[in-house]
Amino acid sequence: MSDLGFDVVVVGGGLAGLTCANRCAEQGLSVALLERGTDERYLCNSRISMGYINCAFEYMLGERTELRRAIESSTRGYADPELAEIFADNGAAAVRWLASQGVRFIKGGWQSGQRLMLAPPVPYRMGLNWQGRGGDTTVFRLGARLVERGAQLMRGVAARELVVEDRRCTGVIATRRRDTLRIAARAVLLADGGYQANIDLLKKYTAARPERLLQRNAKTGIGDGLMMAEAAGARLRGTDRFYGHVQSIDALTNPSLWPYPIADNPMCAGITVNAAGRRFADEGLGGVFMANAIAALEDPQEAVTVFDQRIWETAGKIGARPANPLLEKAGATLHRSDTLADLAQRAGLSSEALSATVSAHNRAVESGVFDTLDPPRTDGPANRAQAIKVPPFYALPLCAGITYTMGGVAIDGQCRVQHAEGGVIAGLYAAGSTTGGHEGGPVAGYTGGLGKAATFGWHSGNCIAAALTSSPGA
Repeated sequence: MSDLGFDVVVVGGGLAGLTCANRCAEQGLSVALLERGTDERYLCNSRISMGYINCAFEYMLGERTELRRAIESSTRGYADPELAEIFADNGAAAVRWLASQGVRFIKGGWQSGQRLMLAPPVPYRMGLNWQGRGGDTTVFRLGARLVERGAQLMRGVAARELVVEDRRCTGVIATRRRDTLRIAARAVLLADGGYQANIDLLKKYTAARPERLLQRNAKTGIGDGLMMAEAAGARLRGTDRFYGHVQSIDALTNPSLWPYPIADNPMCAGITVNAAGRRFADEGLGGVFMANAIAALEDPQEAVTVFDQRIWETAGKIGARPANPLLEKAGATLHRSDTLADLAQRAGLSSEALSATVSAHNRAVESGVFDTLDPPRTDGPANRAQAIKVPPFYALPLCAGITYTMGGVAIDGQCRVQHAEGGVIAGLYAAGSTTGGHEGGPVAGYTGGLGKAATFGWHSGNCIAAALTSSPGA
């Protein structure tokens, strides 16, 4: 067993981990970053992302009061108030710090949450196109800056166990090929992402049949940090929700159909039914919520969204990579017919049930009364319901795509990991998608993957540096 020692050990080389590691090294601390991936351009969600950095779909450099309001609105008050305040207060500073490190940004779209995008942008085409793009170059650049600062970026090193005594974390036990490393540290940060690619953990915490979901991610988030923290006594929170989108069921076998185009927009304007031809969730709450609702079905591959020609020509064409025409262009199954009865037969649904469901939906749209629907529907400007009346009618078989898990290790306002019995585990910190409390809840409210990673990576680095420099013996 090899013994090493550093002031700070960071587990995970995504945006949160790299940001924290650089902030600590920048302030004179000795740092080692452990990354399980072996390649120079190892895969992680940050690297393959679309590159939008926002706070609950709002502009990260906007007014903090607006950011705080957006978090409250998106999560319906579920987000931890202290963490929400930190996100709103520190997001702009984190973005400016990234820019000072050579990270480039462009305006990615007209919507508020698209105003900051990592450059160069991902091309407007189907499938996964990350090489040399914003997420990839950002991770590469931050890794290079870390090495320039004299830190150790240790690829091919997997953290296996935290060294904890009397509720104090003093290091990590890791493996590199056949070697075991015992790495002492005054502080350890867990930032290895969520557990979205770990089927066993998903089944334990998040979805009854996770094998029926689309892995809409880098497939590297397997929950090592969460499992190590839980074994050390950490409290977990919010593990019942995930961030993702609704996609064509063919995305399960056709890589051109993920991560984009998604089916969220036409789905939210129309209806989504189960195998019985009946609605089962509130489409007006948006694609992230509906992805979670589909995942909760007895069979997550039974959902079908139904809409008409007008929806297909309006909501279907929203977005830089719109469902219309990209779904069919990439080979997605899309049933169409001039009658609902024939459409139901093509989609394997009950004609009578589908007709009744569409009729109830149309009456609600015409009257503006949605709370009498079963289940009731939210109707707001972001996901406005439209009547399904103009042929041809469409039926798109769906699946739920999971990008990252929203819940995880509970932290306090200084990113310190909370113990299940109260208090914190001294010396142990967490940031990014390893943590819970920022988003999720009953409506699966989203607050921002990259935005959360950048902000809490930056904030955790500042907190760790402050703690270690103010108490040299800590």
